[in-house]
Amino acid sequence: MTPVPSPFVRAALDAAAAVPSSGIAWLDAARRENLETFAGTGLPETRNEAWKYTPLRALSQRAFGAADAAAASRLPVDAALYALPGIDGSRIVLVDGVFRSDLSSLDAGKGVTLASLGMALAAQPEPFRFTLSNRFRSTAADAFAHLNGALAVDGVVLRVEEGVSLEKPVHIVHVSSGTQPDSAWHARVLVDVGTGARAEVVEHFVNAAEASQFGTVVADYVVREGGVLGLVILQAASAATTLVRRGHIRLEARASATVHALELGGAMVRHELTAELAGDAARFDSRGVFALDGRQHVDTQLEVRHNARDTTSDALWRGIANGRSRGVFRGAIVVAEGADGSDASLSNKNLLLSGLAEIDTKPELEIYADEVKAAHGATIGQLDERSIFYLRSRGIPMADARSLLTLAFCRAALGSLPNDALREHLGELLVAHLPTGPSAA
Repeated sequence: MTPVPSPFVRAALDAAAAVPSSGIAWLDAARRENLETFAGTGLPETRNEAWKYTPLRALSQRAFGAADAAAASRLPVDAALYALPGIDGSRIVLVDGVFRSDLSSLDAGKGVTLASLGMALAAQPEPFRFTLSNRFRSTAADAFAHLNGALAVDGVVLRVEEGVSLEKPVHIVHVSSGTQPDSAWHARVLVDVGTGARAEVVEHFVNAAEASQFGTVVADYVVREGGVLGLVILQAASAATTLVRRGHIRLEARASATVHALELGGAMVRHELTAELAGDAARFDSRGVFALDGRQHVDTQLEVRHNARDTTSDALWRGIANGRSRGVFRGAIVVAEGADGSDASLSNKNLLLSGLAEIDTKPELEIYADEVKAAHGATIGQLDERSIFYLRSRGIPMADARSLLTLAFCRAALGSLPNDALREHLGELLVAHLPTGPSAA
């Protein structure tokens, strides 16, 4: 007997039926294939190892309709919503996954192309054929990637030509309108940093209102030989938002990428980030923090794959959970056969600020090559009572003492961000999000 689709799956299939043809045969075929796979697999269950700590039963019973693109194009959005200190260059804004020209500033300088995916496909679709036709695994673990592949009709394209260095960071903003309860949106992000080029990118998630919404983003970053990418991911969605983001970074020979991620918002958030060190002497550094309160659930899945010789990776992630929140972190390092000379390290440390909070951490290490250096570790603990007593004995109130110690705990992850103004702002956002009262019993 064929299983009955859940309300979530049925609503997604209804939304797909309303998506107009792109007029591009290979793109329409890829969308159909993704939709068929999603319909066949449904959402993953906790028996699926990749989703063991993130149950989706409640989500499966919700029906998210397609966001109204016309309404999103008319929605007034205050620029202060996404303004960031130290970020004053080019900007591209998507509202409910739809490009907004009136909120965007696309001039990033000579040798740089910044455009909406819809515009780029209309002008010349063939360069995107390989990426947009890419087949994800036909398993439930990749259900949200298939859903995005079927329903995303717009997004971001950033291309930096060979040898070009961006003078200012490019700001990619995803705005959830929050004006249509239980609506869904989807977007793709495609970034190509050319040979010997340099680029700084800030990907930013915000909400214009508090109504519940569901969003997916699939992002592909390619850094060509000798290129350099700096990526900051700031997720500050509303407490009613469900967000699933998948990012893939491919590094060619002698290319490097540094990622700083700060997860603050959302009711249920899943962030999958894979770095593929495909060329000799490539380097990948990642730094991340999630800070949770209430009943938030954030699941971070980091995988670093060393596929070439003499590659280097360094990952340092911090987690904080308060209230009844739950954090999940999986950090995997895979050193492929023939990737001799690889040097990989991963550290994940976590703080529980409440007796009712939970953090699940799972470091993984797979090595199939010789002459490799690799290390990984994970810890879960609480604030040091002696440090709190020390600060209290010097007249610092309890709330301030807790905030100071928690911020110091996170500084290792955020302190290496080179943009001073942005780094200070992220620290302020973190402090504002941190709990101020004593830990729950």
